[in-house]
Amino acid sequence: MTWTFTDDAEVFLEAAGAWLAARPAENTLILTVTATLRADGPHAYGDGAPLLGWWRGPDDEVAGTVVQTPPYRPLLGAAVPDAVAALAVALPMTSVNADRASAATLAARWPGHRVDQEQRLYRLAELIPPSPAPPGRPRRATAADRDLLVAWHRAFAAQVGQPDDRAEWMVDERTASGGLTLWEDGGTPVSMAAVTPQIAGAVRVVAVYTPREHRGRGYAGAVTAEVSRAAREAGADEVLLFTDLANPTSNGVYLRIGYRPVLDRVLISREE
Repeated sequence: MTWTFTDDAEVFLEAAGAWLAARPAENTLILTVTATLRADGPHAYGDGAPLLGWWRGPDDEVAGTVVQTPPYRPLLGAAVPDAVAALAVALPMTSVNADRASAATLAARWPGHRVDQEQRLYRLAELIPPSPAPPGRPRRATAADRDLLVAWHRAFAAQVGQPDDRAEWMVDERTASGGLTLWEDGGTPVSMAAVTPQIAGAVRVVAVYTPREHRGRGYAGAVTAEVSRAAREAGADEVLLFTDLANPTSNGVYLRIGYRPVLDRVLISREE
């Protein structure tokens, strides 16, 4: 019953890929991160080498995973309680992004901790298009929209407290894959949403953003419903998204269009 660590995404996925793919909702973040590392190399997220780990139980089957891509905090995937307890010993940490129960287990071993953010993972049940729908229509973003999209990605990063140094890369990747959608009203872009590439039958809606001057008109719900519909039509079994629990407006929007809670994740930091 041990944790094994590597900096090689291929080695990690060979060992833990089946465990991750069998639980695509709970492991959506690790699936996305490791797919990016596999495609773009070990420094896709920063200059530091990634750390990827998996835990095997008494039956020698994988039953827990963790990934860290500096400068980001460790990201714990689905893990049985024994794996979480062992991780606290195997990997000294000062912060973590984990499901609520696992975060509590890890924090109990620290002198003190603070909660930096609480997130909720939702999955799409039956899509409920907004009614009445806001004016306008969706369209796929193109390279001609790059300047606007980069500015919006930076504004979105500032809004959610994330670094914006990868804004250009994200826009280029998402535009090239057809994963970015704009909502236009009167020919003017007023909102955007993106979806991650499909992995293990699942996609995740990301970067839902409406500039302040266009908020309160239903654009975010409409563009999210559109990308969700398109993902379902493209064959996704799971359509997922995360929200910040401190934002009741966005949580309400997603509930109204058919998203249902799966689990909560907590970002915590150690305090001495």
